[in-house]
Amino acid sequence: MFEKILIANRGEIAVRVLRACRELGVRTVAVYSTADEDSAVVRMADEAVRIGPAPSRQSYLNAAAVIEAARITGADAIHPGYGFLSEDSDFAEVCAAEGVTFIGPPAEVMARLGDKTSARAAMTEAGLPLLAGSVEPLADAESARRLAEEIGYPVIIKAAAGGGGRGMSIVDIPADFARTYQQTKATALQLFGDGRVYVERYLPSARHVEIQVLCDTHGNAIHLGERDCSVQRRHQKLVEETPAPGLPAELTERMGAAAVRGALASGYVGAGTFEFLVDTENDFYFMEVNCRIQVEHPVTEVVTGVDLIAEQLRVAAGEPLRLRQEDVVLRGAAIECRVNVEDPRRNFAPAPGTLTEFTPPGGPFVRVDTHGFTGYKVPASYDSLLAKVIAWAPDREQAIARMRRALAEFRIEGPGVHTTREFLDQVLADQEFADGKHDTSLVARLTEG
Repeated sequence: MFEKILIANRGEIAVRVLRACRELGVRTVAVYSTADEDSAVVRMADEAVRIGPAPSRQSYLNAAAVIEAARITGADAIHPGYGFLSEDSDFAEVCAAEGVTFIGPPAEVMARLGDKTSARAAMTEAGLPLLAGSVEPLADAESARRLAEEIGYPVIIKAAAGGGGRGMSIVDIPADFARTYQQTKATALQLFGDGRVYVERYLPSARHVEIQVLCDTHGNAIHLGERDCSVQRRHQKLVEETPAPGLPAELTERMGAAAVRGALASGYVGAGTFEFLVDTENDFYFMEVNCRIQVEHPVTEVVTGVDLIAEQLRVAAGEPLRLRQEDVVLRGAAIECRVNVEDPRRNFAPAPGTLTEFTPPGGPFVRVDTHGFTGYKVPASYDSLLAKVIAWAPDREQAIARMRRALAEFRIEGPGVHTTREFLDQVLADQEFADGKHDTSLVARLTEG
């Protein structure tokens, strides 16, 4: 096992990684921007290094500063969390060149799977089903338009280098295609420095279901069940749960097997997530691979009893998986709600500020992953996620009731601060959600109705 791990992230995931390290007896280094100098992870870490001003490009995305922090503190590994440098294959390559272990898949695997078009090609070779669309990036608007006509509307235009729900545009009618195509290319170039896009069929009523995988460097791979992530706003998740309600066990077993097959075929190492769409006929289609730990990993942890962060660390240290597929047992149901500092009444606009009260819920089988505390000044510079509330119960109905109780207990106050807490309760109270018959259109229905 490593002696010292640098946590190249902030917020709740940085605290989560730190706790896993502490339980394994590994010392920690937190890096932080000037906006985060009073953050929870800085307070908790064994060492902390300031790496730049508030803007991410000058701090958390500054690979040279992160590597220098590892060098001066003697860290022998870097955990990137999610976001920021977590799926940057160039950063993983630099870590290897500097003799620091990057806790994630090899750089070449990340580069192949991080590009959505090459990932689609790789999964096609591995035999995974894909929605109709382009495997290679499209050269121009005319060839893209012709493909859209062949597929049939609606279609979705996606950035090849996209991620985090960004760089995607839905086109419902042919008259809108050319304009949307150019806008999506421009957005992709601005966000990711890469203007390549591809087109695929869009499923307006699909379920978003993902499979958690774990792979080691010894050729072993397992999956740990599925998560339903259909409650989304602007392609970003708000509620996640496992097991996926209403899906036949035979279907989720096939999806799990497909994810493991894809992981082994691509040489994947570590914790990763294969994302699928499931249509109304219960056919599933590969979307993408997330080459990192997911925000929603706790729901898998509480139903399997597996600490995914600890497993990431063990795999990165060269240890073989301690579990075989037959050892993975899913018990009960778990739901995660993302409490963001956003105002749902203003199209989920960020609403940060100083927390004059922050009292997370408690009680049996409720877990809260957060970096918030009373007096914390939530920065306006970063992602709005403040806390994740996770509730477990023997069945889904009890898990929903427990989550609603937990959300009602959560106290978050501050001048100008708004959160998604009440909106999340509205989602849980919705009859379609309660019946497990919801899809990715649920949030739009609740906010536009």
